[in-house]
Amino acid sequence: MRTVIVGAGLVGLTTAASLRLIGHEVTVLEHAPQVRAAGAGIGLWPNALRELDALGVGDDVRRMGRTVDAWFFDAAGHPMRATGYDPAAHQFLMVPRPDLNNLLADTVGRDRIRLGTHVTGFTEHGTHVEVHLADGAPLRADLLIGADGVYSDVRAALVPGSAAVQHAGNYAWRAVLPSSGDERPEGTFVTIGSARTRGGYTRVAQGRTMWWVGQFDAGELVGSKRDRALRRARNVAESGWHDELLEMIAATPEESILENQIMLVPELRRWTTDRVALIGDAAHGLSPHIAAGGTLGIEDAGVLRAELASGSTTATALARYESARRIRFEQVREHAAAVEHANGAAESAERYAAFTHWMTTTAPTA
Repeated sequence: MRTVIVGAGLVGLTTAASLRLIGHEVTVLEHAPQVRAAGAGIGLWPNALRELDALGVGDDVRRMGRTVDAWFFDAAGHPMRATGYDPAAHQFLMVPRPDLNNLLADTVGRDRIRLGTHVTGFTEHGTHVEVHLADGAPLRADLLIGADGVYSDVRAALVPGSAAVQHAGNYAWRAVLPSSGDERPEGTFVTIGSARTRGGYTRVAQGRTMWWVGQFDAGELVGSKRDRALRRARNVAESGWHDELLEMIAATPEESILENQIMLVPELRRWTTDRVALIGDAAHGLSPHIAAGGTLGIEDAGVLRAELASGSTTATALARYESARRIRFEQVREHAAAVEHANGAAESAERYAAFTHWMTTTAPTA
């Protein structure tokens, strides 16, 4: 089957590698001039690692990352954790996102990735789909998959009027720096502070540490990116707790700080047609405060592969994929809202453990 995948990010490349396992002839189209390796670190839960094991790269991913045993802290540094859960509800692998994307690109085969290629839409026919390009003749495929994120061009053509919307006031700042001797080795994964702020830091690989700060209802943004991040970080640093976080941010070059207004994908009336499917953030982009978007997108790829390998028609397989993932994401959204509106560190720890326990114990198997 000739399959075109739009987007060479984490989910697009995972999907390409996954579908190659069942014999698809894949072509990945990427608008950017290089494989998208932007970003800091990304957390992968056991359900994502199972899919990466199926692709044959799980051990490589584990070697590049670091297992985080997550605790929640209040702004004075008091550690908290929900009780009554299996340790797996608190443990995930943190990996450097650029390294992971490059590993996946090599797994897919870089000769199958077309860079600097802008998809403008598609035309679906009974026997194939034509993928329209801004510069060049259309590509003919049996299956088109939109893995092009919250600003998806494939989604815009599939569901007109579905542009991503701002999660008003929700901003995030982050960067990766060389690790220093002033850090706590265990990190400060999530510290819950005042004014709906959360932040912390964690090792993402040997010798590299990621800091991050996020705030709901962030208000007016003034000053440089560093100034804006520091202002929010002070909400998670009381009485000398987290001085090292403030020092990390102050030492980060302005150009190295990633600042994002968080965008959400509205609930869509459909994710698929007979020959087109949305996957990952293109279908269900959520706020990153649950730290599971990448994992859930990787889950999507495994479910899509299983349905396409089931012997059903392509149309039936895509419909079954959409149905299964819609049901799961109804519950993901409920958990995400519960975590967002938790009151303080203790309640945040309880609600987050409830989410991760549910996610990992109900995940589809690879």
